[in-house]
Amino acid sequence: MLDLNHGSGLIYGGSLVGHVATRINGLIDAALTAERKEQPPRDYLGASCIGEPCARRLVYEIIHAPPDDGRDFDGAALRIFEAGHRFESLSIRWLRAAGFDLRTERRDGGQFGFSAACGRLRGHIDGVIVGGPGVGIVWPALWEHKALNAKSWNGLVKHGLAASKPIYFAQVQLYMAYMELAVALFTAINKDTQALYHEVVAFDFAEAQALSDKAALIIRVAEAGELLPRIASASDYYLCRMCPYQRRCWKGQP
Repeated sequence: MLDLNHGSGLIYGGSLVGHVATRINGLIDAALTAERKEQPPRDYLGASCIGEPCARRLVYEIIHAPPDDGRDFDGAALRIFEAGHRFESLSIRWLRAAGFDLRTERRDGGQFGFSAACGRLRGHIDGVIVGGPGVGIVWPALWEHKALNAKSWNGLVKHGLAASKPIYFAQVQLYMAYMELAVALFTAINKDTQALYHEVVAFDFAEAQALSDKAALIIRVAEAGELLPRIASASDYYLCRMCPYQRRCWKGQP
């Protein structure tokens, strides 16, 4: 018979339970990390990251520069990414149940997307709404989805997409440009409460052109084996502190 008395280690909060939880989580994270390493690296610049403010960081990414030790995506981050896809599936089901004709796959089962610059710039969209209830949007419309924690979601609701999430805003603009869509519906789910936020985003030609020009520059520089200027004059700049290439970028500080 199991000893479930206090101090046995077999009750919640006991040392054995904590040890088992740590072991199991370690195994899960190791499995996810191994899966990621088996995936071939992207040989193109993704439209989803073109809004990243540091173009030098994007050059490192496109040339497959290894991140600094200990700064690659760990198991915790990979779990967050996968959970985001599960939340996206929920939002798709809810929108379809509400009468929106949301298409998320081509007839062959692949994602809708685009390829430009001889395949060096690509993007895969979450979906296109081709019809639905009268909510003030002219269909078809690009559909983009994100799953956010409560703090991030509240900031989006308060300030809007362009101000609070410029990387996502850039992603949507570039998608609309290459998919030839004049409007987008951006949907965000609060992962803590499952509250939904929807924002209509109009196509901005000037913004999309600037992003496309930025992508072309990054691709040219990467193919030439060069780097773009750093975004800051010191390595303790807040974006540099969060960058997985910080030590590589500032080594020698030329």
